[in-house]
Parts: sequence; structure tokens; C-alpha cells
Amino acid sequence: MNDQRALACSVLRGGTSKGLYFRAEDLPHERAARDRVLLAALGSPDPREIDGMGGAHPLTSKVAVVRRSARPDADVDYLFLQVWPDRPEVSDSQNCGNLLAGVGPFALEEGLVAPTGEVTDVRIWMENTQSLAVARVETPGGVVRYGGGAHIDGVPGTSAPIPIEFLDVAGSSCGALLPTGRVRDVVEGLEVTCVDNGMPVVALRATDLGLSGEETPAEIEARRDVRERVESLRRACGPLMNLGNVADSTVPKVSLLSPARHGGTLSTRTFIPHRVHEAIGVFGAVSVATACVLAGSVAAEVAGLAASPGETTLEIEHPTGYFSVTLELATGPDGPTVVRAALLRTARLLMRGEVYVPAGTWGDR
Repeated sequence: MNDQRALACSVLRGGTSKGLYFRAEDLPHERAARDRVLLAALGSPDPREIDGMGGAHPLTSKVAVVRRSARPDADVDYLFLQVWPDRPEVSDSQNCGNLLAGVGPFALEEGLVAPTGEVTDVRIWMENTQSLAVARVETPGGVVRYGGGAHIDGVPGTSAPIPIEFLDVAGSSCGALLPTGRVRDVVEGLEVTCVDNGMPVVALRATDLGLSGEETPAEIEARRDVRERVESLRRACGPLMNLGNVADSTVPKVSLLSPARHGGTLSTRTFIPHRVHEAIGVFGAVSVATACVLAGSVAAEVAGLAASPGETTLEIEHPTGYFSVTLELATGPDGPTVVRAALLRTARLLMRGEVYVPAGTWGDR
């Protein structure tokens, strides 16, 4: 009797992350069994993930589960799952805009969506945040194009562009763009802006933690005092952001802000939530950019921006480059409203085949 079970999957780089992509029907339906299978597939828990396909880092230990959507406004549903290398945990508490970039190509490759011409718009329902995104994938001759001239920082070379537009992601996790009802709060003696435009983020000045903002992720992670202060702040902000006890949650993220060094809007160093991101997550960048255009916020102060209605593009600097975010902002009697958020990502299919897991992990389907 074969003591291993084969599971169809693809590996794609999506944005600055990498993950395993599965069709939902190929995974166990019961959540506990599904999580056991995914932990085995990625080799968790083990800091090296040596016995699986994980990359020994949260950015490369990710899973996308995709299915044909029953919604009239979407083509596919996308569930993001974070598999932690250092503990037996599979979390659906956040979204991932980087793996999102690979969902359109994966759906087309798997026949879940039919190409419609030179460019195919793939409407994606993001299950984690109950919101909609539209990814534009180049499909000349009905085939996904991966090569092209688009470059994103954090990824070598160039690829075909995948513009992604987000529809109604404000408050998707916390219930409001400004979960505390204010653009600025004082929490544990620190001035912060709590914002949720696709990702709950606590933004504060790097200098308030004794940092310049130019430190590398490794240098920040080496500062135990900073790590402990950030985690204490994160846990204190959780209930204020309608997230409850976040001790075992991946959100909110904490982003340390400082003035731009390379001509951008501002510079960031972001905890995800315990490691420091080598870049910045897609939705994290969108939330930080949104904070920059909210008058009176910590981010607006650091960036030196004044809020104004209309469309604007902001360059959010991070440790390996910058992230361009386009926002359309409207103002009204109830405060600012984000009409539209859009950005550019790329993706590439790396492998398609089967991953093997011990048969005993499967259980009943």
C-alpha cells in the first residue's frame, strides 16, 4: 500500500512572494484535514521546512486555494492561507495581495476562466476580506504571457504586467477605513494611525522607537527591545481596531515610517507581524498609502502631504525598492472615502505537477 498521496498543485511567484496554488476541489473539504495536508505539503513545523515545499520564510510559505465562483460578479474565489514555518498553524486571518497576482494566471492555466482576447480581466472574490479585485492578464492567442517589460522591486528581471484594481476593500477586516474613528491615536505613549484599506496596519514614526528608518530588516530584528515594544503595541491596538485579542493573529501589521530616501512618498519597515518584511505586502502598501492622504495622520505628517480629493499615485519605499499605489479619494460629510485603489504586480508559473504528502494526514474528505 502506498503510504504517500499525490496532490495536484502549481507553484507560482506572485509579486514578491511565492506559494503553492491548489484547486479547492483537490483539497480535503474538512478544515482540520485540509490544514494537516497543507502543513505536510510545505514541511511545517520546521524552521527550514526541509521535508516539504515551503521556503523557510513566511513570504515563501504560502498557499492559494482557488475555485470557480458561484457569484455573479466574480469568476473565481480565492482563499489565502499562511502556513507558518515555525509552528503547526495555517491561518486565514489576512489576505495576500502578492499571491493574488498569480490567481488570474492560475485560473486561466487551469481552465477555470476562459481567455477573452489579448488581455483577459479576471474577477476575483477574495474570501479572506470578502471583497473583489480585478486582475488584467495578458493572453495573446489565448495563452497566458509571463514575459514582458514590467519590473517590480524585490523581483529580478522583468515580466508581463498584471494591473490589479481593488473594489471596496476599505474596512474589510476592521469594519471601517479608520477602525478607531480617528486619524491619530496615542497607544502606550506612541502616536499611531490605525488604518484598514485591505490590510489592518498600525503606522507610527520609526524615530519613536529609536530607529532612523534606514535599518535593514535583519538589523531591526536583532533589536529585542524594538521587537517587544512593537508586539506590545500591536496587541494593544488589536481591540481598538475591532480585531479583539490578536496575540495569535497575523494582523494588524505594524509599519515604521520615516521620510523617503529615494524620491518616494515615505519609507517603511513593516513587521509581518514578528519578522520584518524584506519589502512590503500589497495590502500593507495600500493601507500605508491611504494613511498618507488622510489629513492629520502620522503618515501624512511623515510624508509631508496634504489630503485632496481626486486620483494620486504614491511611491511607498521599502527595504528593497518601492511600491506604486494609485488611489482615488473622495471627501464627504462622514470623512474621507477611498473610491479606488490600484497597483501593478507580476507573476510567473514556476512548476505544475503533484506534491506528495503522507497518506495518514488526509483523513476523510
